[in-house]
Amino acid sequence: MGGIFSKKGPSGFSSWSTAEEVTEGIDGTGLTAIVTGGSSGIGAETSRVLALRGVHVVMAVRNTEAGEHVKQAILTEVPDAKIDVRELDLSSLESVRKFGADYCSSGLPLNILVNNAGLGAAPFKLSKDGIEMQFATNHLGHFLLTELVLETMKRTSRESKVEGRIVNVSSSLHPDGYREGIRFDKINDEAGYNRYYAYAQSKLANLLHTNELTRRLKKEGVKITANSLHPGMIFTNIGRHDLLLSCFFGVSGLFNKTKTVPQGAATSCYLALNPQVKGVSGEYFVDSNIGKQSSQAKDADLAKKLWDFSLSLTNAK
Repeated sequence: MGGIFSKKGPSGFSSWSTAEEVTEGIDGTGLTAIVTGGSSGIGAETSRVLALRGVHVVMAVRNTEAGEHVKQAILTEVPDAKIDVRELDLSSLESVRKFGADYCSSGLPLNILVNNAGLGAAPFKLSKDGIEMQFATNHLGHFLLTELVLETMKRTSRESKVEGRIVNVSSSLHPDGYREGIRFDKINDEAGYNRYYAYAQSKLANLLHTNELTRRLKKEGVKITANSLHPGMIFTNIGRHDLLLSCFFGVSGLFNKTKTVPQGAATSCYLALNPQVKGVSGEYFVDSNIGKQSSQAKDADLAKKLWDFSLSLTNAK
């Protein structure tokens, strides 16, 4: 369950609400969404519920075999669902570029981008591009993906006259990282590496990315929103690298503080489809209601610095 003290917020939903409940009665027919990490956990549930509501879902997954299993399970439940499975390794900039180029040349529209995939509390490791793995996977890969498909989203929004939505899955742990927030000059410093701080750093980066993207989209007058969220504590494979993190979730479960996967996917689906958030951008949501961002997350100068830093690492422009 979602917690013994859960109550409904202004949206009418709470931590108990499921992804199906927050999208009940919504028709997503004609919309197209990319969901990263759709082969397991809340990504799979997000894909299922969006498909259930009529959205054409493109599951961007590292393990395509696992993705195909999820696709077949969804089709068993929703025979007329539109689902594609495409390979995407977010820790590899080459893989992200290939996915982006293939998608943009496919002719598919894009209304919704759910940057969901994540790596949690992993031991120190560098990506193929020589970047600390949690920062590379959780932030940088999604940053580049967003940049690559943004023109397609803009075109889709103009032609369809339907608001585009970008949804970034962050964490309530985003304030709990390194003192400086983002260690620009020490991203790859193994000696000072702390797996928990590094995870929080990558999740802070998700919020900073969301907020700077919102500023740019508003300045350009583009009909696309960007919001971030905390999904809640959920038993998924994000903690597969860390026994302590898994034990923490286990103890939390004893006190009824963890969510089920359908509850964990609720806020992502709410931001992707619910009309209540039309026109809302640059916000951080918890339990399908606006939550509180840390002071660092709201730091516009830090967000701009991260944007420029991310551009330099990805050579996006």
